[in-house]
Amino acid sequence: MRYAIYFTPSDNDPLSRVATNWLGRNAFSGEIIEAPAITGLNDAEIAFHTAAPRRYGFHGTLKAPFYLSEDTSDDELLSEMETFSHATQRFEIPQMDIRRIGPFFALVPTGPVAPLNDLAARVVRDFDRFRAPMSDADIERRNPQKLKPAQLANLHRWGYPYVFEEFRFHMTLTGPVEDSDVMRIEQALHTFFDPVLSEPVEVRNLALFIEEEPGAPFQVHSLFSLGEVEQRRTA
Repeated sequence: MRYAIYFTPSDNDPLSRVATNWLGRNAFSGEIIEAPAITGLNDAEIAFHTAAPRRYGFHGTLKAPFYLSEDTSDDELLSEMETFSHATQRFEIPQMDIRRIGPFFALVPTGPVAPLNDLAARVVRDFDRFRAPMSDADIERRNPQKLKPAQLANLHRWGYPYVFEEFRFHMTLTGPVEDSDVMRIEQALHTFFDPVLSEPVEVRNLALFIEEEPGAPFQVHSLFSLGEVEQRRTA
C-alpha cells in the first residue's frame, strides 16, 4: 500500500464536484462518474485525456506517494496528521486558473501563495520519517537522467524531485495533450471550469490518499481539518 498527502477540497465543494465530473471518478467514494456533455469532445476523448489524473483523483501534491517505513505504522501517521493539521492555520488561494504545464493541463494559482509553499515544505519535512527508502526501480521511474541537478538531489533525499524551490503547486486535469488537440482541450476546460474559478480556493484540510495495490486508483482515506481538534473524517 502506498500513501500520499494531498490537498483536495471537501467532496461537497463546488470545485470538487466539477473536477469529479470532469475526471470521471469520485476520489472520496470511488464512484465512477458518467462523462460530461461537452461541445467539441466526445466521451472517448474525455476518457482518454483524463485517464492519468483520474487514477490519482483531484488533488494538489504536498507529499508524493510513498511506502510506509518499517519503523512506523499507519496509526502513527494518522495521529501525526491530526496533530499537524490542528497546528496549521487555514488560508486561501486567491485565484486559480487553467494552465498548460509541459504537455498537460492543470489548475494553478495565478500568483505566489506564500502559505501554500510553506505548507508544502513543512509537509515534506515533517512526514519524511514515515517514508520508506526508494528502491532503484522507484528512482528509475522518475527518469532521473531528465532531471536538473537540484531535482535529482531532491529525489534521492526526499523521494520526489519537485519540492522546496522546485515546488509548483498544481491540480492536474489531463494527461499529455498533443499540440493538435491543445486548443480544443483548453477551450473545453475553460467552458467547464471557469464558472467555479471566480472564487478563492479555501485550503481548509489535508487529505491522506491511499493506493491499495500497485496500479489501483488512489482514494481519500481521511480528511483532516486545519486549525481544529479531532475533526478527522474518514472517507
